[in-house]
Amino acid sequence: MADQATAMPASPFNLEMLSRLNARQKLGAMAVIAFAIALLVGAWLWTKDPPYGVLFANLSDQDGGQIVTLLQQQNIPYKYSDRGGAIMVPVGQVHDVRLRLASQGLPKGGLIGFEVMENQKLGISQFAEQINYQRGLEGELARSIQTLGAVRAARVHLAIPKQTAFLRDELKPSASVLVSLQAGRTLDGAQIAGIVHLVSSSVPQLSPTSVSVIDQDGNLISQKNDSAKNAGLDANQLKYVKEVETQYQRRVEAILEPLVGKTNFRAQVAAEIDFSQIDQVAESYKPNPIPETAIRSQQAADSGVGNPPAVGVPGALTNQPPVPATAPITNPQVGGAGGGGNLNNNYTRSTTINYEVDKTVRHTRGGPGEIKRLSVAVAVNHKRGAEKDGKPGKATPPTAEELKRINDLVREAVGFSQSRGDSINVAAASFVAPEPEVIAELPLWKDPALIAFAKEMGQYLVFAIIAFLIWSKLLKPMFEMLAAAAHRVEAEENAAAELAEETADGHHARRGPSFDEKLKEARDVAHKEPKLIAELVKEWMGAGGT
Repeated sequence: MADQATAMPASPFNLEMLSRLNARQKLGAMAVIAFAIALLVGAWLWTKDPPYGVLFANLSDQDGGQIVTLLQQQNIPYKYSDRGGAIMVPVGQVHDVRLRLASQGLPKGGLIGFEVMENQKLGISQFAEQINYQRGLEGELARSIQTLGAVRAARVHLAIPKQTAFLRDELKPSASVLVSLQAGRTLDGAQIAGIVHLVSSSVPQLSPTSVSVIDQDGNLISQKNDSAKNAGLDANQLKYVKEVETQYQRRVEAILEPLVGKTNFRAQVAAEIDFSQIDQVAESYKPNPIPETAIRSQQAADSGVGNPPAVGVPGALTNQPPVPATAPITNPQVGGAGGGGNLNNNYTRSTTINYEVDKTVRHTRGGPGEIKRLSVAVAVNHKRGAEKDGKPGKATPPTAEELKRINDLVREAVGFSQSRGDSINVAAASFVAPEPEVIAELPLWKDPALIAFAKEMGQYLVFAIIAFLIWSKLLKPMFEMLAAAAHRVEAEENAAAELAEETADGHHARRGPSFDEKLKEARDVAHKEPKLIAELVKEWMGAGGT
């Protein structure tokens, strides 16, 4: 029976077999399993990089070197971004590392500000103090300019002459500003003027005209504002001109787009605008006298002896008041003989009439921004014929009637004024199709997506190889060894049970064997199955020890 038990094939290791192992074997198995799990977890963490976050970006070389040195000293993992423009650390440590570096004054921004004045030595010369102050002022101004959203970096250079007591030898300070702009960003006129006034207001006796601003390409961008000022122009005025031109251009586009299509015409408008403000005063006088002219004053004087002679036609009309004179000054004739009155050659009458002066005063003030002249140019594309056999049809220019209709529509859209000198030009032309942009094909082995996929698959492959090695070289042999030990224990238990059963049967048959018989039987079993007896003895010793 024992031989049959030992010859049976070993079954897979299971929990029932685990219960047959002793304490030492169980402890060893658990230690090996824990070690294998630790290896698998370590391999997984090694193949899967932890997520990294940006610690600092756009650092100077000096600040970047100091930060990397501190990260190495503190054993903090770090790496660079794909283009090397940022230092990255694990996401969970970003804020902690920033606070640690801030406590040590990093990053400094690559510029030295007024902190250079904090470590001055006793007995430093006045020249050195002036140099340190100038360096600190340049650094602070550069830091202020870098706060603008479009500015990536800035450098400020100040030329401050030495003060002198002689006015004829006095020199004014000047400044130069170099700005490096963000990709695709520009500075408008107001921002450039702000930089100029920021620098000029920070240095005594520095005029804004003595401040030069250049960009990273070496272009003098501060000259744009100066040229506009010298020409009598203003940024707001230039903006207004552009808005007026854009408004008229949109009118033309809105009326032509439904007729010829959005891509079949191009329109441009140039506006000449008068920003001068004119005050006019005009005075006009009407000729006198006229029937509506009012009499301002009238004076009559009579001199002589006797009664005034009768004048006029005898009758009822003579007693009526005289009709107003029609001349500024009237000298009536002295009456003579006639009508039968008495003659008196010594009587004189004089009358003076002053009329109001008719004057008109007109004040005229012209508002700025008046359009002096408009120039409109419209180009119309040739019409494409219907496609035949997959080939584009022949292009035909628009007829004279169609061009005239477009011209009339444009005239009405912009409010054409001949007295103002406006001009409109509508021309037909065949538009050239834009050439497709040729993008160089990226080699397959340089494709970023493919590289990332291959990297990820490589990580999974490495993890699979490590897991296979752990199973084949560690876990599988251990489980086979434990299964063999469990089978041996099972065989020993079966053999002991059979021996006990045979002994019990013999005892019932002949009242039980004697001591000598038992000893002889045990010797026979030991002779036939020495391994079985050895395992039994080991088991007894182990049971007795526990």
